[in-house]
Amino acid sequence: MFQETGPRGEDSRGHEGELVRIGLARYSAGEEIRETDMSLSDPIADMLTRVRNAVRINSRQVNIKASKVCAAIANVLKTEGYIKDFERIDDATQGILRVTLKYDRTGRNAIENIKRVSKPGRRVYSPVGDLPSVMNGMGIAVVSTSKGMMSDNSCRQAKMGGEIVCTVY
Repeated sequence: MFQETGPRGEDSRGHEGELVRIGLARYSAGEEIRETDMSLSDPIADMLTRVRNAVRINSRQVNIKASKVCAAIANVLKTEGYIKDFERIDDATQGILRVTLKYDRTGRNAIENIKRVSKPGRRVYSPVGDLPSVMNGMGIAVVSTSKGMMSDNSCRQAKMGGEIVCTVY
Protein backbone atom coordinates (compact mmCIF):
# COMPACT_ATOMS: atom_id res chain seq x y z
CA MET A 1 0.00 0.00 0.00
CA PHE A 2 2.67 2.53 1.00
CA GLN A 3 5.46 0.65 -0.73
CA GLU A 4 6.67 1.58 -4.19
CA THR A 5 9.17 -0.49 -6.07
CA GLY A 6 12.10 1.30 -7.58
CA PRO A 7 14.76 0.36 -10.10
CA ARG A 8 16.66 -2.88 -9.78
CA GLY A 9 19.86 -2.53 -7.80
CA GLU A 10 22.55 -4.33 -5.87
CA ASP A 11 23.05 -4.33 -2.12
CA SER A 12 26.38 -4.27 -0.27
CA ARG A 13 26.69 -8.07 -0.42
CA GLY A 14 26.27 -8.15 -4.20
CA HIS A 15 22.71 -9.49 -4.15
CA GLU A 16 20.48 -8.11 -6.86
CA GLY A 17 16.85 -7.20 -6.30
CA GLU A 18 14.25 -4.47 -6.55
CA LEU A 19 14.79 -1.43 -4.40
CA VAL A 20 11.79 -0.79 -2.18
CA ARG A 21 10.92 2.62 -0.85
CA ILE A 22 8.66 2.69 2.22
CA GLY A 23 6.32 5.67 2.23
CA LEU A 24 5.58 7.90 5.19
CA ALA A 25 2.04 8.60 6.31
CA ARG A 26 1.39 12.23 7.28
CA TYR A 27 -1.15 13.24 9.89
CA SER A 28 -2.88 16.49 10.72
CA ALA A 29 -0.40 17.41 13.46
CA GLY A 30 2.42 17.35 10.89
CA GLU A 31 4.42 14.47 12.37
CA GLU A 32 5.45 11.51 10.27
CA ILE A 33 4.96 7.90 11.26
CA ARG A 34 6.63 5.08 9.36
CA GLU A 35 4.04 2.54 8.21
CA THR A 36 4.54 -0.98 6.95
CA ASP A 37 2.11 -3.27 5.18
CA MET A 38 1.59 -6.38 7.27
CA SER A 39 -1.44 -8.31 8.28
CA LEU A 40 -2.00 -9.02 11.92
CA SER A 41 -3.46 -12.34 12.96
CA ASP A 42 -3.43 -11.30 16.63
CA PRO A 43 -3.80 -7.54 17.21
CA ILE A 44 -3.88 -7.95 21.01
CA ALA A 45 -0.49 -9.70 21.06
CA ASP A 46 0.87 -7.00 18.74
CA MET A 47 -0.39 -4.28 21.09
CA LEU A 48 1.08 -5.90 24.19
CA THR A 49 4.42 -6.48 22.45
CA ARG A 50 4.61 -2.86 21.30
CA VAL A 51 3.84 -1.61 24.81
CA ARG A 52 6.38 -4.05 26.32
CA ASN A 53 9.08 -2.89 23.88
CA ALA A 54 8.30 0.79 24.50
CA VAL A 55 8.58 0.22 28.26
CA ARG A 56 11.98 -1.43 27.81
CA ILE A 57 13.40 1.56 25.94
CA ASN A 58 11.66 4.12 28.22
CA SER A 59 9.67 5.61 25.37
CA ARG A 60 7.03 8.20 26.24
CA GLN A 61 4.57 7.14 23.50
CA VAL A 62 3.86 4.09 21.40
CA ASN A 63 1.81 3.79 18.20
CA ILE A 64 -0.46 0.76 17.82
CA LYS A 65 -2.70 -0.25 14.93
CA ALA A 66 -6.20 0.73 16.01
CA SER A 67 -9.00 -1.72 16.70
CA LYS A 68 -11.96 -1.73 19.06
CA VAL A 69 -10.40 -4.44 21.20
CA CYS A 70 -7.09 -2.58 21.54
CA ALA A 71 -8.92 0.64 22.40
CA ALA A 72 -10.92 -1.21 25.08
CA ILE A 73 -7.72 -2.67 26.59
CA ALA A 74 -6.09 0.78 26.53
CA ASN A 75 -9.17 2.19 28.27
CA VAL A 76 -8.87 -0.39 31.08
CA LEU A 77 -5.14 0.37 31.45
CA LYS A 78 -5.92 4.10 31.64
CA THR A 79 -8.72 3.59 34.19
CA GLU A 80 -6.45 1.45 36.39
CA GLY A 81 -3.58 3.97 36.16
CA TYR A 82 -1.07 2.01 34.07
CA ILE A 83 -0.98 4.48 31.16
CA LYS A 84 -1.40 8.24 31.10
CA ASP A 85 -3.67 8.55 28.07
CA PHE A 86 -4.43 7.23 24.60
CA GLU A 87 -5.89 8.78 21.48
CA ARG A 88 -7.08 7.50 18.13
CA ILE A 89 -5.50 9.03 15.04
CA ASP A 90 -7.41 8.42 11.82
CA ASP A 91 -5.48 7.76 8.65
CA ALA A 92 -6.26 6.30 5.24
CA THR A 93 -6.37 2.75 6.61
CA GLN A 94 -7.59 1.49 9.98
CA GLY A 95 -6.10 4.23 12.16
CA ILE A 96 -3.56 4.35 14.94
CA LEU A 97 -3.85 4.35 18.72
CA ARG A 98 -1.20 6.57 20.28
CA VAL A 99 -0.66 5.41 23.86
CA THR A 100 1.17 7.72 26.28
CA LEU A 101 2.98 5.67 28.90
CA LYS A 102 3.09 6.65 32.56
CA TYR A 103 6.29 7.21 34.55
CA ASP A 104 6.88 8.33 38.14
CA ARG A 105 9.25 11.13 39.22
CA THR A 106 12.24 8.77 39.29
CA GLY A 107 11.59 7.61 35.72
CA ARG A 108 10.23 4.19 36.66
CA ASN A 109 7.42 2.95 34.43
CA ALA A 110 4.00 2.09 35.86
CA ILE A 111 3.99 -1.11 33.78
CA GLU A 112 6.60 -3.54 35.04
CA ASN A 113 5.28 -6.58 33.19
CA ILE A 114 2.48 -7.16 30.69
CA LYS A 115 1.70 -10.72 29.60
CA ARG A 116 -0.84 -12.31 27.27
CA VAL A 117 -2.87 -15.07 28.94
CA SER A 118 -5.61 -16.11 26.53
CA LYS A 119 -4.21 -16.77 23.05
CA PRO A 120 -5.86 -17.67 19.73
CA GLY A 121 -4.68 -21.28 20.11
CA ARG A 122 -5.59 -21.57 23.78
CA ARG A 123 -8.44 -19.51 25.18
CA VAL A 124 -8.59 -19.10 28.96
CA TYR A 125 -11.98 -18.49 30.58
CA SER A 126 -12.66 -18.03 34.24
CA PRO A 127 -15.80 -17.70 36.37
CA VAL A 128 -15.87 -14.82 38.84
CA GLY A 129 -14.78 -17.01 41.78
CA ASP A 130 -11.66 -18.22 39.95
CA LEU A 131 -10.39 -14.89 38.58
CA PRO A 132 -6.65 -14.64 39.24
CA SER A 133 -5.21 -12.28 41.81
CA VAL A 134 -2.18 -10.76 40.05
CA MET A 135 0.76 -10.09 42.40
CA ASN A 136 -1.58 -10.47 45.41
CA GLY A 137 -3.74 -7.57 44.26
CA MET A 138 -0.86 -5.29 43.18
CA GLY A 139 -1.57 -5.96 39.50
CA ILE A 140 -4.63 -6.47 37.33
CA ALA A 141 -6.01 -8.98 34.89
CA VAL A 142 -7.84 -7.57 31.87
CA VAL A 143 -10.98 -9.65 31.31
CA SER A 144 -13.25 -9.69 28.26
CA THR A 145 -16.85 -10.03 29.45
CA SER A 146 -20.27 -9.75 27.86
CA LYS A 147 -20.28 -6.13 29.14
CA GLY A 148 -16.93 -5.33 27.48
CA MET A 149 -13.33 -5.25 28.70
CA MET A 150 -12.98 -4.89 32.47
CA SER A 151 -10.32 -5.27 35.13
CA ASP A 152 -10.52 -8.27 37.44
CA ASN A 153 -11.60 -5.99 40.31
CA SER A 154 -14.48 -4.59 38.24
CA CYS A 155 -15.49 -8.15 37.32
CA ARG A 156 -15.61 -9.16 40.97
CA GLN A 157 -17.79 -6.15 41.81
CA ALA A 158 -20.13 -6.91 38.88
CA LYS A 159 -20.00 -10.67 39.69
CA MET A 160 -19.01 -11.56 36.11
CA GLY A 161 -16.45 -13.93 34.70
CA GLY A 162 -15.00 -14.01 31.21
CA GLU A 163 -11.94 -14.52 29.05
CA ILE A 164 -8.69 -13.47 30.72
CA VAL A 165 -6.93 -11.43 28.03
CA CYS A 166 -3.75 -10.34 29.81
CA THR A 167 -2.16 -9.57 33.17
CA VAL A 168 -0.39 -6.32 34.06
CA TYR A 169 1.71 -5.33 37.05
